[in-house]
Amino acid sequence: MTFINYASREINCKIVYYGPGLCGKTTNLQYIYDSTAPTAKGKLISLATETDRTLFFDFMPLELGTVRGFKTRFHLYTVPGQVFYDASRKLILKGVDGVVFVADSQEERMDANIESLFNLEENLKSNGYDLTKIPYVLQLNKRDLPNVVPVPDLVTELRRRDEPVHEAVAATGTGVFDTLKSIAKLVLTELRKS
Repeated sequence: MTFINYASREINCKIVYYGPGLCGKTTNLQYIYDSTAPTAKGKLISLATETDRTLFFDFMPLELGTVRGFKTRFHLYTVPGQVFYDASRKLILKGVDGVVFVADSQEERMDANIESLFNLEENLKSNGYDLTKIPYVLQLNKRDLPNVVPVPDLVTELRRRDEPVHEAVAATGTGVFDTLKSIAKLVLTELRKS
C-alpha cells in the first residue's frame, strides 16, 4: 500500500526483509545503510528486543528515476527472526509493497528457512496479501560458508514462483544491492501498472 505525498511529490514504498533468526536480514540493511550517501537516506532506527533487532530506515535512490513525475522513496524494514515475535512480524508487514525473503544457506538452517517462509505466507494472508501476487525476491545468503546447501536444492525447496533469486554474502555486501535493485524494480513496475 504505497503512500503518496503530493506536497513533496514523493511516492513512499515499503519493503520488508523477512527470514529466520540470524539469517542476515539486519546485515543486509546495515550494509545498504552504510553504503548509501548521507543526503539520500534517513536515520537508521533500531528497535531491540532481548534476542533480536528490528531495523528501519528510508532512502531515496536517485538512479531509479521517477514515476509520473514523483520521486520514489523506499522504506526498508527487517522483521524479528524468532517465531515468538509473530505479532511484530504481522504488524511490520502491514502496508508492504515488496518482500525480500533472506534464506540462510547453511544445511542445519533449512528447517528454519521453511518454517519462516510458511510463516511469511500466513502473515501476508492475514494482512490481505498473496505471496504469489506481490513483488517478491528470494536471497540465498551466507554462500561463503563451508556447509551450504547447493543452490538448485535451495531453489527447489524455497522458490514460490518465478521470483528473482540472488546468491549473497551480506557481511561483505555480495549480492546485497542486486537483491535490493530486483525488489525495487518489481515494486516500481507494480506501481506503474496502477
